[in-house]
Amino acid sequence: MAEFDNKYARAQSVGTRADAHLIDEGLRSYMLSVYNYMAVGVAITGVVAYALYIMSVSAEPTPYALPNGVYLSNFGYTLFASPLKWVVMLAPLGLVFFLSARVGKMSVGAAQITFWLFAALMGASLSSIFLVYAHGSIANVFFISAAAFGSLSLWGYTTKKDISGWGSFLFMGLIGIIIASVVNLFIGSSALQFAVSVIGVLVFAGLTAYDTQQIKEMYFEGDGAATTSRKAIMGALRLYLDFINLFLMLLHLFGSRE
Repeated sequence: MAEFDNKYARAQSVGTRADAHLIDEGLRSYMLSVYNYMAVGVAITGVVAYALYIMSVSAEPTPYALPNGVYLSNFGYTLFASPLKWVVMLAPLGLVFFLSARVGKMSVGAAQITFWLFAALMGASLSSIFLVYAHGSIANVFFISAAAFGSLSLWGYTTKKDISGWGSFLFMGLIGIIIASVVNLFIGSSALQFAVSVIGVLVFAGLTAYDTQQIKEMYFEGDGAATTSRKAIMGALRLYLDFINLFLMLLHLFGSRE
């Protein structure tokens, strides 16, 4: 009887290790999908932003001259100076709300297309940074942001510490940043912009680690392929927004203006 119990215990131990291995493999595959979606989204944003910038400037003098000596083409004027600029600025926000609300009812293909469309619209919204900041400075800040994001996300993924309690504080910080940014659109205070950028770096750094842990916790080995893919897309959206906002806050602090 004792021998039977020992064999049964060993079999149970082997089965448990096998199940844990399958869960680990599934989790790694899921997180890899999250990061792949995010990376492609950032790439689409960058390509669209730079392509629209190229289309927006003119090598020849035009009636649309900027203070830094850059001339806008007709397309550039329409994109950056006409009422269309508000559509370009607000369209990504509307699509974020749409994707967040509808992703559970979408097919995986539709969710992917919506995410790629959102990334492209963000590219259009961010294309103006090439008119404001030196291109070398943008590249430098991008790589700094990527390194910081990667480190923070890795920590959020590997830490054994439960950081779910950060959520309420980070959310309050995010709301404060949004309100202060809207106010600063009207008063144009450089001091307020500096404060928003400093606090923004801290908030989005914290959100990067927090969201990574939350996305990891969303994984469930019993989910079907479609559910897992939709979760990966939503996770990628959260990390994409963390990265883009971290990049913009650092650009405001350390970017060299033209």
